Amino acid sequence: MKYRFIILSTLLLSGCQSIGDAQNTDIASEAPPVVAKKTTRSPDKATETPKKATPATPTVLSPQKQSDVWQRISMQLSLPVPDNASVRRYRNWYLKYPNHLATVAERATPFLHLIVEKVEARNMPLELALLPVVESSFDQFAYSHGRAAGLWQFVPATGRRFGLEQNWWYDGRRDVVQSTDAALDYLEYLHGMFDGNWLHAIAAYNSGEGRVARAIRRNKQRGQPTDFWHLDLPKETSSYVPKLIALGDVLRHQDQYGLEVPAIPNQPALTLVDPKMQMDLALAANYAGLSVSELQSLNPAYNHWATSPSGPTHLLLPNDNVERFNTELAKNDNQGLRVERYAVKSGDSLSEIAAEYNTTVKVLKRANQLHSSRIRVGQRLMIPVSLKDESQYTLSAPQRLAALQAAERDGHKRTHTVRQGDSFWTIARRYDVDYRQLAKWNGMSPRDTLSIGQKLVVWDKEGDARRIRTITYRIRQGDSLSSIAQRYNVSVAELVKWNQLRQNAYIQPGQKLTLHIDISRSSGS
Repeated sequence: MKYRFIILSTLLLSGCQSIGDAQNTDIASEAPPVVAKKTTRSPDKATETPKKATPATPTVLSPQKQSDVWQRISMQLSLPVPDNASVRRYRNWYLKYPNHLATVAERATPFLHLIVEKVEARNMPLELALLPVVESSFDQFAYSHGRAAGLWQFVPATGRRFGLEQNWWYDGRRDVVQSTDAALDYLEYLHGMFDGNWLHAIAAYNSGEGRVARAIRRNKQRGQPTDFWHLDLPKETSSYVPKLIALGDVLRHQDQYGLEVPAIPNQPALTLVDPKMQMDLALAANYAGLSVSELQSLNPAYNHWATSPSGPTHLLLPNDNVERFNTELAKNDNQGLRVERYAVKSGDSLSEIAAEYNTTVKVLKRANQLHSSRIRVGQRLMIPVSLKDESQYTLSAPQRLAALQAAERDGHKRTHTVRQGDSFWTIARRYDVDYRQLAKWNGMSPRDTLSIGQKLVVWDKEGDARRIRTITYRIRQGDSLSSIAQRYNVSVAELVKWNQLRQNAYIQPGQKLTLHIDISRSSGS
């Protein structure tokens, strides 16, 4: 009886459940759809639907992690590239002469990473890291007719204005670290002056803030646009900005233009060390395991055989050579110079001694704790001297000048010795050459000061076409070397040289002199 009750109860419950399910189904079909809540319970693996794999997003390296520093720059260029004739012209030039950028890349290899890091640290446009390409083609010894020097082409006054020292020993305009800081200081100043307009600032870096400011003011007065592209500026400046923008464009789109600029490793190449003492460059190179020319090429600011006695004394060295330099310097008791003892002789002067040992009076005074230039016979002087002859410093200022003057050019080569009253203008007029060319042949600017006795190279384009004749002149009563020189349009120095005379030689009537004159210009008879 008990079992029959249980079975009956079970049948009744089953029927109720079936009715409930049917009712729930009808309600569900009439009600709005219900969004099922998410559950944290994992589905049965046997019934789980396999999901399609999502392709991985390629990792894009940041500019700082690129292997090539050119790519690091390209990824951060921000100045707009307008479609105008000037930009197209310079873009086509870079593409037509790819060897130019190959040469630039070779020169820039030690320095470009250093410059890029300094530009990035100031949050400035990366186009500015390319300015040395436009300014100097990354020639650290570049010198223009306008007296601009170094990678950033500072003229003397602007260099001093931004803290670049210039003296016999050292020219901060060629110091890669110091001149980069000064150039970025100047560009920041110009950016502020021109209300945040980088194109105006870059143009002003080339031609001066006053000129750009006047061009903007003129356009405002005429009701004309004042953006860079509408300013009336000198041809050089009007080309300067498009050249920089075109350069950035070809670097950014090398693949598109079919250009391949040699890569530069995106990592530091150099370390700045400072032994805090004047150092002979030959000795420093020996300590570092470099040749003198290698050391000079990394430290072009030093004009002669040593760092500056009054500072700076720092050196840029390849990273791999720094430890050796420091070890050898310590091993040699921090010796930076070789010193000789000199006994003063009758007739000696500090200036003559300084010239003989290729140093300066200031250095001699400092080395010997002298308060004046007075010296006495028998006095012993300590003289810092070079380990090598100056001529062996192939990248020093005197050697660079000698190489420039020795370069072959068109025409007939002459040597002119500067005398009292000479200037580039008077010398150029005498030889019928352009005074700016004359300065260029001698690694100078037309505004540079000439020294009496200085040797200048003159390339006379007429050369042998001139009617140069050798004559014998018999001295007359009342003649002097200066009057004869003036009469035949030659110099006293030439008369002395041609006739092996002493500078202040006494001449007598009847004496014969040999002269080499241009008869088309001589007024003599």
